[in-house]
Amino acid sequence: MRDHKHSILKTVSAPSLDLIESKIFDLRGKRVMLDKDLAVLYKVETRRLNEQVSRNKERFPDDFMFQLTLQEIKNLKSHFAISSWGGRRSLPYAFTEQGVAMLSSVLKSHQAVVVNIYIMRAFVNLRRASLTYVSLKNKINALEKRYDKQFSTVFEVIRQLLKPPEETRKGPIGFH
Repeated sequence: MRDHKHSILKTVSAPSLDLIESKIFDLRGKRVMLDKDLAVLYKVETRRLNEQVSRNKERFPDDFMFQLTLQEIKNLKSHFAISSWGGRRSLPYAFTEQGVAMLSSVLKSHQAVVVNIYIMRAFVNLRRASLTYVSLKNKINALEKRYDKQFSTVFEVIRQLLKPPEETRKGPIGFH
């Protein structure tokens, strides 16, 4: 059985974790992936992915998937200098980690299974990085309280260096 699983993983093209992580955004206080990015990873058309979702609506409550607003699209476009969404006529959908996991139950292909494994790993990596950041920030705050004011500049520089990638690279997305 184990050999069969490994052969499936080898026969399907798996995306890199870096590529997947670059497609995960913070919207409405949640980490999400857009339907068009998921469709590319699953190697299906976006409309086909959304058709499967609409046929299985009961599997996708609001905390698993939501439709973007015009303002959120404008924010994404301006933030990432994206000129177009490929001529879409409907607003894109955003899938949370749980929504992406649910997609594997409605997209029944080996590609979907393998890609979902990698996407779940990417979400875990991002969560782990966030926890590491919080831990380091707490340690620096504790050190700063123990030492006198002459080190305050040093601690401020360290804080700037430890900002998580989302803050330095992406900035806030959504309503401000």
